[in-house]
Amino acid sequence: MPQSQTENRKFVLAERPQGEPNDNTLRLETAPVPTPGKGQMLLRNEFLSLDPYMRGRMSDAPSYAAPVEIGDVMVGGTVAQVVSSDVPGFEADDWVVAFGGWQDYALSDGTGVINMGKSPENPSWALGVLGMPGLTAWAGLTQIGQPKEGETLVVAGASGPVGATVGQIGKILGLRVVGIAGGSEKCAHVVDTLGFDACIDYKADGFPEALKNAVPDGIDIYYENVGGAVFDAVMPLLNTSARIPVCGLISQYNATSLPDGPDRLNLLLGTILKKRMTVRGFIVFDDFGHLYPEFAKQVGGWVADGRIRYREEVISGLEQAPAAFVGLLRGEAFGKRVVKLSD
Repeated sequence: MPQSQTENRKFVLAERPQGEPNDNTLRLETAPVPTPGKGQMLLRNEFLSLDPYMRGRMSDAPSYAAPVEIGDVMVGGTVAQVVSSDVPGFEADDWVVAFGGWQDYALSDGTGVINMGKSPENPSWALGVLGMPGLTAWAGLTQIGQPKEGETLVVAGASGPVGATVGQIGKILGLRVVGIAGGSEKCAHVVDTLGFDACIDYKADGFPEALKNAVPDGIDIYYENVGGAVFDAVMPLLNTSARIPVCGLISQYNATSLPDGPDRLNLLLGTILKKRMTVRGFIVFDDFGHLYPEFAKQVGGWVADGRIRYREEVISGLEQAPAAFVGLLRGEAFGKRVVKLSD
């Protein structure tokens, strides 16, 4: 079903998933396009961002943000065009970055909306390298990682929108950068296109030993996106005073119980203590949103001059979003995954 000028397609949360989301998790509904009131604008979503955090919003377990309620539109960042506006600073045909959710149209009073003007170059990139994932990469590395020239940085999820940007920034700042990714094609992209010094395939036999051989001087900064077996291989290689920005744990998002095996919490805590490591989780806009102008200037410049390269995977059609999201959680995405809503 193509995007319409009279109907609003929207995916609502139908039930809370147990484990991986399935065909019953989200329900596609249609309704008339909403009518903006005084002080509001009507946005037509052009691109929808797919991000791992969305799995957490499907759950009602305690978290840093309120869950999506059953029957509500699934949340998500969007790039949209203004259809009509009664909001100062916005007018028809402006391109904006908003939080319009999994739907064709959304109403907004302008709170949190960024105006990109009438003709931005690569507007969907505002959902990736020049948006939340890019800020996450830059802030996690520079503010928590505290990189020093000559150190070794290891990046999990290295071919994804955050990991790819982390590693390229690391190279700009003079670090030795080793990526971890799933599959030979992704690893080749990470080294040959993104310029990492090495990339280790976590799906291949002998992964822990291959990672050890790639970091002869140990690991000074580990940018965590994955968790699970990847972190198990990383932990023995961490140096004294290592810094670990914890951005995500995608390997655990569909888990319904703790993993089998011995309790390794005391081993982890003992390692943190003995090696005097810094481990810090962060929510990017809560913790570092005030740095967005600095990020935009610096990283925008690196993108413009080609020092940061960006890969985007565009999925056509809102109806494809649920399957594309499940694939993202399975590690099937290659680059930043967005859904194009308009024809």
